[in-house]
Amino acid sequence: MQHRVAVVTGGNRGLGWEIVRQLAEKDICVVLAGRNREKGLMAAGEFERQELAVRYAELDVTSAASIQALGDFVEKTFGRCDILVNNAGIFPDVWEYSVDDPLGLHMPIDRARLAMETNAYAPLLLCELFIPLMKKNNYGRIVNMSSDLAQLTRLQDSSGKYLAYRMSKVALNMVTRVFAAETAGTNMLINSCTPGWCRTDMGGAGAPRTAGQGADTPVWLATLPDGGPTGGFFKDRQPIDW
Repeated sequence: MQHRVAVVTGGNRGLGWEIVRQLAEKDICVVLAGRNREKGLMAAGEFERQELAVRYAELDVTSAASIQALGDFVEKTFGRCDILVNNAGIFPDVWEYSVDDPLGLHMPIDRARLAMETNAYAPLLLCELFIPLMKKNNYGRIVNMSSDLAQLTRLQDSSGKYLAYRMSKVALNMVTRVFAAETAGTNMLINSCTPGWCRTDMGGAGAPRTAGQGADTPVWLATLPDGGPTGGFFKDRQPIDW
């Protein structure tokens, strides 16, 4: 049987790196996609020295041309894409407190645009790109890395902070729901998940979870058996409210 091929965006560090590692250890060929070529090649080289099948591909998720180039590379090199993990993302909310704005509710609109472009529009384009390739082999697993902060049911439990980030992740969950509905009845399973607060460059040293713990659920979703759930939102392998 031919090896499954997975694409993991933002795979050269943190959660992405751990997701790449766990998938590769399951005998899956992983394309580690990232913007920083030097760091990406270093990460892929480290995996290769461990005899894990990992290839680096350059990707700037804010560039439609770069996204298309990634798709061309995967199709030309492997002829298939079985798994897509939309992990690349940013947390752009740096709040500037003032007497007039004590809650930090003011948000520069360019911050929201960047969050939407990176965290929502890029996964949308990547889904559009790889779903047709998945259909050719009647197999596909897509995992969109969302956040607890995207849960609309939790809005009353927290303030209005982190608006740009939260908006983008809510939009990402909509991407999940729409594509899951459009592929219903096929052997494609498309889900969102939250890794929780993890000790990564984004999460910081004070986070309670390791990257390995955060990667468990997305790797589980990326390797679901046929007939598994689709169109859901998961944490610790359990469905949670939107």
